[in-house]
Amino acid sequence: MADENCNNQCSNCSKDCKKRENTTDLHEKLHEGSSVKKVIGIVSGKGGVGKSLVTSLLAARIHKDGFRTAILDADITGPSIPTAFGLSEEKAEGAVMVGSDGKQQEYLKPVVSAGGVQIMSMNFLLHNETDPVIWRGPVISGAVRQFWTDIVWKDVDFMFVDCPPGTGDVPLTVFQSIPLDGIIVVSSPQQLVRVIVEKAVNMANMMNIPVLGLIENMSYVKCPDCSKEIHVFGKSNIEGIARDFGLEVLARIPMEQEMSVTVDNGEVESLQSEFLSRAVEKVEELLK
Repeated sequence: MADENCNNQCSNCSKDCKKRENTTDLHEKLHEGSSVKKVIGIVSGKGGVGKSLVTSLLAARIHKDGFRTAILDADITGPSIPTAFGLSEEKAEGAVMVGSDGKQQEYLKPVVSAGGVQIMSMNFLLHNETDPVIWRGPVISGAVRQFWTDIVWKDVDFMFVDCPPGTGDVPLTVFQSIPLDGIIVVSSPQQLVRVIVEKAVNMANMMNIPVLGLIENMSYVKCPDCSKEIHVFGKSNIEGIARDFGLEVLARIPMEQEMSVTVDNGEVESLQSEFLSRAVEKVEELLK
């Protein structure tokens, strides 16, 4: 029986009780042909801070370390991952397999980048990449769930989920439907950064998902002559904010023309991304 002092907050309770045992697991099941070991969500409280850039850089960098990586692009209405990997013209292909019940099953295969990263994005399903996706929230959320359940992900060590900004339908669907092993919060140096971080961290805490740390994008510009860091948006307080929330700053990404041009040209896998070393370590520790 449930404890007489039960407050119905099962996620914060260490006791074993009948009520806790009957708590519904909302996580969707992977396709039976899939294998994904660890899943990391890349999130933010607002748009335009560089979640897709961070997702692409991490997946490419960790793949170079010998791990098999994948990207589930959950930003259905504004996908940019295919462009970063030079896959704008690619389309997802269907295939057929025999299921455990002996019946034939149709499924979709993710598109594989030149470097070997498995990727699924809405752009791979559109006739033209510029076609708008004019769907309401429940339909978009359903598409995200299908990217998890109906795609056959082959032997993935680390999957990165590029979430749309905010705390609405799609991020909630990701948090509830996909068994995340942790999230990384992406921010920028502007003054409203605390609000950005606090929204994302509070949502993760409410959903009982670990926050691996913070990454600040557009952190500074390095002078080409003296290598001094120039803070275009003013000196950020990312370290202080991290301390307030008990988190670690995993990376500070500079504003670089070379990086911007390389990503726009679809060659994100060619970047070295040394500034992501601690973030890479933190993610790879999940498998140790």
